[in-house]
Amino acid sequence: MRPMPEPEIRTPTPEELREWEAEFEAAARRPLKLRFKYAFIKTYKPVLDDAEYRSWETTAEYREWCEKNLPSWLGYGRTI
Repeated sequence: MRPMPEPEIRTPTPEELREWEAEFEAAARRPLKLRFKYAFIKTYKPVLDDAEYRSWETTAEYREWCEKNLPSWLGYGRTI
């Protein structure tokens, strides 16, 4: 596996900073209810979202189920 490249880090331009500040100020003027409405994004999670609920007798059973049924990129597997 190749190492990930370092991310490019750059300083925002003065114009970008002004745009960001204007966006933050506009967001701060919105009512709290509206800010909450747009603050959270629902993302479908394969397998996890396909049943209303699941339950296990033990944590070990839960972990085994996660390893067998969930894609590794969801991050529910055991790490070494």
